[in-house]
Amino acid sequence: MPIITDARVIITCPGRNFVTLKITCDDGTTGVGDATLNGRELAVAAYLSEHVVPCLIGRDAHRIEDVWQYLYKGAYWRRGPVTMTAIAAVDVALWDVKGKLAGLPVYQLLGGASREACMVYAHANGTTIEDTINVALAERDRGYKAIRLQCGVPGLASTYGVAKPGQRYEPADAALPSESVWSTEKYLRVVPELFAAAREALGPDVHLLHDVHHRLTPIEAGRLGRDLEPYRPFWIEDPTPAENQDAFRLIRQHTTTPVAVGEVFNSIWDCKALIENQLIDYVRATIVHAGGITHLRRVAALADLYQVRTGCHGATDLSPVTMAAALHFGLSIPNFGVQEHMPHTAETDAVFPHSYRFEQGMMHPGDAPGLGVDVDEQLAAGYEYKRAYLPVNRLEDGTLWSW
Repeated sequence: MPIITDARVIITCPGRNFVTLKITCDDGTTGVGDATLNGRELAVAAYLSEHVVPCLIGRDAHRIEDVWQYLYKGAYWRRGPVTMTAIAAVDVALWDVKGKLAGLPVYQLLGGASREACMVYAHANGTTIEDTINVALAERDRGYKAIRLQCGVPGLASTYGVAKPGQRYEPADAALPSESVWSTEKYLRVVPELFAAAREALGPDVHLLHDVHHRLTPIEAGRLGRDLEPYRPFWIEDPTPAENQDAFRLIRQHTTTPVAVGEVFNSIWDCKALIENQLIDYVRATIVHAGGITHLRRVAALADLYQVRTGCHGATDLSPVTMAAALHFGLSIPNFGVQEHMPHTAETDAVFPHSYRFEQGMMHPGDAPGLGVDVDEQLAAGYEYKRAYLPVNRLEDGTLWSW
């Protein structure tokens, strides 16, 4: 049996911060797991280094489920994004080890492929509707079959999901939180116009998505969903904060637009009622924040009973390690829906060499043993950690609001 002899936390910043756990076994086999929690990276790094790594040394790397239960139940303080991200890093690294020892890609260990590849969606954003449509047309020409649309809101200086002119979109943009101004009324006026223009320009066959990012009340979300129905959106994402899962009943009463939620979820309990009551259509929990492959398989199995599909978060705040894991997971489960895809920078790809590939709007994890991704520690060491916060949002009268 492979015994864990070493586990190290690697922090790097090739344009943005990433935390990686690298496990080594007595036979020299290594496995990597992503431990990045955007804006709170060092909290997870400390949790791993101080509280998890000492408990891993000497354990059988094959006993993935037992290690998961040990870290979850054994800590007594269960759930939460820091704990579940730390557990995810260990879990994914152990799946990587198991795949390498078996000589198989991880998706084969999960039951094999349920499809030929995973459909992914691109991001199209611009300061105006016209700018966004131009980007969307370019992404369609690259082969994407699904595109998320975000545009600036007239009268607001900045808007979630929209990059500054000439820059890549990266929301964690300052050493202290920047503050944005928000107006629901102005936003609700522009989004239907964006979708009308997009549907006309892109035609009926491209899937159109939109991220509300928790900013609406349930009745406002219902109104937006109904206004978008003529344009057949693939989904609206995180239309309202999900702490009160019953709030989604009100949205369901007012619109047939599909709803996706869950990028901030870290446990099956966060989405249990939403799934069982069929209040959502897609669950967006991600491997790195929801306890790894082991736990997200449970979420997917529950969702499958209620015809809810997956649509895992996949922005650039997740490293290529998570993208690889998400593709192995998505390829294997029966109720995969779509995978978010924001390409990483060339610097990030160099630090995390990988075998997954993109072709005509689809991605495949590759057939290398394990995850098919690694971390170049020498390159990683050349990029020092830089503190970076996500923004906060205020209404025009100064009231703090959901970002």
